[in-house]
Amino acid sequence: MAPDVLLRPMYEFINTVYHDVVVQTADDPDMIRHVVTLFNNDIANDHGLGAGNDYQYIETAQGKLVDGKGTKARYVRLYSNGSTLNGGNDYQEVEVWALPATK
Repeated sequence: MAPDVLLRPMYEFINTVYHDVVVQTADDPDMIRHVVTLFNNDIANDHGLGAGNDYQYIETAQGKLVDGKGTKARYVRLYSNGSTLNGGNDYQEVEVWALPATK
């Protein structure tokens, strides 16, 4: 419930900007039911998930913290489209924090 997502880059000491980053949550692994977009800087809609309004950012060693915005979800999916460093999507670590689900 209410997940916060931390994206930690692989190249943390190089000023890198990741392109078309989208973070979504959903109730099912196919990302069909109750999909919520927590972050989207894909302004050209390259992923076909809707054009984003979030700003691009320069990656740091601390990573990018994405606010869960009180969302209730079980699954988190990340999309990105390369970076200013290379065409890869080089995440070293992704952490998701949330409170335990209640019945």
